[in-house]
Amino acid sequence: MAEGGAADLDTQRGEVAALLKTQLRKGDTWYLVDSHWFKQWKKYVGFDSWDKYQMGDQNVYPGPVDNSGLLRDGDVLAIKEHLIDELDYILVPTEGWNKLVSWYGLTKGQEPIARKVVEQGMFVKHCKVEVYLTELKLCEDSNMDNVITRRFSKADTIDMIEKEMRKLFNITDEKETRLWNRYMSNTFEPLNKPDSTIQDAGLYQGQVLVIEQKNDDGTWPRGSTAPNVKNSSYSLSSYHPYSNSYDYSDQSRQSERSGLCGLSNLGNTCFMNSAVQCLSNIPPLTDYFLKDKYTDELNEDNPLGMKGEIARAYAELIKQLWSGKYSYVTPRPFKTQVGRFAPQFSGYQQQDSHELLAFLLDGLHEDLNRIRKKPYIQLKDANGRPDKVVAEEAWENHIKRNDSIIVDIFHGLFKSTLVCPVCSKVSVTFDPFCYLTLPLPMKKERTLEVFLVRLDPLAKPTQYKLTVPKVGYISDLCTSLSILSGVPAEKMIVTDIYNHRFHRIFATNENLSSIMERDDIYVFEVAVNRVEDTDHVVIPVHLREKYKQSGYNHTSTPLFGQPFLIAVPRTLSEDKLYNMLLLRLCRFVRSTVAEDEEDCEETQSSKQHTVNGNATNGLLEEGSPSEMETDEQDDESSQDQELPSENDNSQSEDSVGGDNELENGVVTPQNSTKGQQTTGHNRKRLFTFQFNNMGKTDFSLIKDDTRQIRFDEGHLRLSDRSYLSLDWEPEIKKKYFDETVVEDFDKHESMEYKPQKKAFFKLKDCIELFTTKEKLGAEDPWYCPNCKQHQQATKKLDLWSLPPVLVVHLKRFSYSRYMRDKLDSLVDFPLRDLDMSEFLINPNAGPCLYDLIAVSNHYGGMGGGHYTAYAKNKDDGKWYNFDDSSVSPASEDQIVSKAGYVLFYQRQDTVKGTGYFALDREEEEEDEEEEDDGEEEENDSVERKTASSTYGASSAAAAAAATQSDEEDLNDNRRGKNDSEQEEEEEEEEEEEEEEEEEQAPNRDVTMKTN
Repeated sequence: MAEGGAADLDTQRGEVAALLKTQLRKGDTWYLVDSHWFKQWKKYVGFDSWDKYQMGDQNVYPGPVDNSGLLRDGDVLAIKEHLIDELDYILVPTEGWNKLVSWYGLTKGQEPIARKVVEQGMFVKHCKVEVYLTELKLCEDSNMDNVITRRFSKADTIDMIEKEMRKLFNITDEKETRLWNRYMSNTFEPLNKPDSTIQDAGLYQGQVLVIEQKNDDGTWPRGSTAPNVKNSSYSLSSYHPYSNSYDYSDQSRQSERSGLCGLSNLGNTCFMNSAVQCLSNIPPLTDYFLKDKYTDELNEDNPLGMKGEIARAYAELIKQLWSGKYSYVTPRPFKTQVGRFAPQFSGYQQQDSHELLAFLLDGLHEDLNRIRKKPYIQLKDANGRPDKVVAEEAWENHIKRNDSIIVDIFHGLFKSTLVCPVCSKVSVTFDPFCYLTLPLPMKKERTLEVFLVRLDPLAKPTQYKLTVPKVGYISDLCTSLSILSGVPAEKMIVTDIYNHRFHRIFATNENLSSIMERDDIYVFEVAVNRVEDTDHVVIPVHLREKYKQSGYNHTSTPLFGQPFLIAVPRTLSEDKLYNMLLLRLCRFVRSTVAEDEEDCEETQSSKQHTVNGNATNGLLEEGSPSEMETDEQDDESSQDQELPSENDNSQSEDSVGGDNELENGVVTPQNSTKGQQTTGHNRKRLFTFQFNNMGKTDFSLIKDDTRQIRFDEGHLRLSDRSYLSLDWEPEIKKKYFDETVVEDFDKHESMEYKPQKKAFFKLKDCIELFTTKEKLGAEDPWYCPNCKQHQQATKKLDLWSLPPVLVVHLKRFSYSRYMRDKLDSLVDFPLRDLDMSEFLINPNAGPCLYDLIAVSNHYGGMGGGHYTAYAKNKDDGKWYNFDDSSVSPASEDQIVSKAGYVLFYQRQDTVKGTGYFALDREEEEEDEEEEDDGEEEENDSVERKTASSTYGASSAAAAAAATQSDEEDLNDNRRGKNDSEQEEEEEEEEEEEEEEEEEQAPNRDVTMKTN
């Protein structure tokens, strides 16, 4: 193991820095290194400019490469889920890994975490280190209950998997075999291209593969052709990722209902399948494409669009799903087009169904935008004008630039009100939306496990489980721990210990989000209120083993044991400091020390004093009775140093520089000489100590004439860069320091606590939270035009008008720099009669009742899991479960679950509408028999723009007495009834319409971002 001097460290730093810039090449091997260890190595070699002062410091020597923080418990090959590059691990190429291991070694019992570089992406290939291997479940056709799990690279081929399975199941070489995909619906798909990679074959995490052996008579147990389509779905060209045509199941089934067609999984594409199946079951949108109405509205010249290609691809897919001919289709052409215009969806990584939905709705809108040239719109603030006027103006401006079938169906309008906290300026705007993203009204709390280290030096640390705010501060942690332990919160200091050193010492105003689940958090009890004290200083202490490095001219000092904090007076003698340190270590020092110390009885007596609570102010001091008395008089007002509001722990590691030391004693009792000191009682010392202040050995604290130590005000700050190191000779450490008790701790009863989550929330709770007034965060202020500066204004959102189809996105996933989490609480959403009128501030909105028609479900946790969809078929009104290529009936009591993620509601007044809305089949057939049907449809296209501003929210916005007649008049016009029917109804309603026309004008549908 090479530690080297400064020149050696320069070489290490230079070589690794150059290797980290290595370009990724397909097939190369890279290695994962725990970021904790790598950061420590960077400090040791002075990798970054701010680490130069610690370069070569033995107290930050990283030791062997340690990846324990990346590994699942008890598994040296499997890494934890949801690790993030550069936050949790660093990737280094093979040569870099070999150099690090040759210099520092690898922690005993660990194996290298090697990963291959693979190509990803369907349309544009790019290289990426495959950190997470694909876990496949393998079994035999003759015994599918015996499942063996193995991990494979996406670059591995079907042939390699088959060979591995033959080996696992002891299949002889002469036996002929073939592989099958087995889906959750018990359908099978053959894997008949041995050269295809796992990626090209579309295999995904958790996929079940079945190996089948040929019978002795030459037949196959599963038959020579695909099983009946009811139990199978396979594609003749499943492994041609660049195919431009759709693949289908091999048998027609015209007798099956339209729309009950699955989508095969191309490899982690269940998110796309779920979103598409939900959209497919929105009647007005699907009818629009099935009737080819989109062809007249394609906008191929829209610079914000996709030249109509997304609309064409989606239309073709919808036609296949509703042809009634296939059990499933393989949507490769559609995914290819999506990947072309949205590279984030081009590969085979798991994605978010809502993100795909947002992209698809936006893409369809721009491809079908009826506005060929968007005018420039000067946006205006409300400036005290009535909401009705401002809302109408906002919607009119929106449809001048955005007018499409997507706007007609999905867009609504909400009101945003901002109030400046300084000048009380009120800013009101009305903005379109395409979907509502609703927060879940649950307590934003998390549990943390911490260790409390009390003042009593003989007490073991106690482990507690705390409930703290997710968005809180270190002070909240202290308050929670104080309630359980009885220790005052102001007498606590919170630290993160890693690899025998203080990785971080927290200030009370730091965010709790900086603490990750795997951090080892130790909270130290200090003597008095840390805020008020100025007479004492808190010192971090590290333990080091000091020995000569064979073959080198310097001393190696690796860390051991647990570091601790100690409060000492700002002025004290060396002897007193030594006694305080020794007492703090009394739990770890073997009793044999007493045999070698002439004053062993006195030492034990002093320890007993402290244990009984007689140590002054809880400060850990040790000495003769007379010394203790003097110390008590001197330290009567002892208090600990205040934690600085400015926390110097960006490096979060300790260090000691140089070989020069202040020696305070040796084991053998001798008279005081240079390098050898004894206590006033001729006690032999077990260790020497050395101060380090902000990366440099500090001798200024010692007054040579009096051998007194003085900590001047502001001289030594409490941080992980200022500390005291205790150096032990190997023989002394081995004989007197008991490392077996270092890891001992007690468990508090709170460790048995299991947080209970609320059973469920109602959807209306989420809506209420969405419309609740909130204060903007410091990182997201509002620019006040009056104050001419950014302010943390209050913001309130209100709903003004709602679209015919309301898309509700439940915000289950939360992200921060340090945390990733999924909220799996049950949200109870109604299947019918969702009344949104109570949330609309438009006084003329009228009743707005919605029925559920589709749900996108997500099962599993962050970064993975599986998407499915529930949808209500528009032809038979029944619910179905869409699980990739499988489609099966679903009962209503299945629909509401913890997996509900994106909800689709259709307004009841549009279900029996005309035009683009759920067509009444019988009336449509009658219309087709009318001689002037063609003429009426032409009129419909002319009237669409006017109708789009009224048939949405405004169809439900009239006064109660006129609502029904207005809706009938509007629907009749859009369905193209004959002229005589229109004239008759118009005569009956003309007078009332005129009275209501002005009132209804601003109540219009809204949605989508304004481009």
